[in-house]
Amino acid sequence: MLTPRKPRSPPLNALRAFESAARLGGFKAAANELSVTPGAVAQHIKTLESWAGAALFERMSQGVRLTPLGETVAEDFADAFDRLGQAVIRLRADANPRQIRIAVLPSIAQLWLSQRLPLARARAGSTTISITALDSPPNLYREPFDISIFFHQKKVEDHGIKVCDDSIFPVCAPALAEGLRRPADLAGMTFLHDTRWARDWELWLSTVAPDLRIDSRGPGFSLYSLALQEVQNGAGVIMGHEPLVRASLENGSLVAPFEQTVKLSQCLMITTPHAVRKNSLIEQIITTLCA
Repeated sequence: MLTPRKPRSPPLNALRAFESAARLGGFKAAANELSVTPGAVAQHIKTLESWAGAALFERMSQGVRLTPLGETVAEDFADAFDRLGQAVIRLRADANPRQIRIAVLPSIAQLWLSQRLPLARARAGSTTISITALDSPPNLYREPFDISIFFHQKKVEDHGIKVCDDSIFPVCAPALAEGLRRPADLAGMTFLHDTRWARDWELWLSTVAPDLRIDSRGPGFSLYSLALQEVQNGAGVIMGHEPLVRASLENGSLVAPFEQTVKLSQCLMITTPHAVRKNSLIEQIITTLCA
């Protein structure tokens, strides 16, 4: 008796590439998320289209867009990969339940979280706390983190806890602040920039002194904490983000020479992959961090 050959399923990598490109709106964005090249994403999707016998994306000079068939199945694949991600996270959590994993923006880790970790570790007891610094918030439905700490726009995130608002204002070393009485005194100063927040100086100056013409170009830093250290060393002035410079202002290593601040549309927020159970260790850790 002959056993009929079973139909082959499409490769998992091809399905993952399609789901990512459909959700993010392009091959390049999917490549960044999956840590592969755009060409690899295109090849995976071509393989899936060949298997299906129909196009899933329309290729255009300005990028790609889903075909009607692609739109029909995209949400199903997104739900499927969310469920797969949750299963993987649950497996890892159950295999190592005595660990809390925190994802955090590097500047928040260095300038906000580090001051709060000793109390959090004391509250955690025998449970270990691991920290991963990321440039962008993780997908908590798919990545194995228990807590995420990032700046978010002022809207209610799923399972999000607002820690504080964010506002910006110039900061510098105390000695440098002696010559700064009004925004016009900034003329001729060295302006330091964090490359993540490249428009901070432009935003602050246009808001508090719209008629002032000052060239705010200056050295850029990809590490905000390093830029602040340079400012403390007297290298110039930088735009301070209130949650991140609060400790330095309190200990006197930095000074805010002007009263004018600009409130931003973002806030510091702690998010979790699901609703936090009351009196759980995660809730205790979050409460400790927010204190």
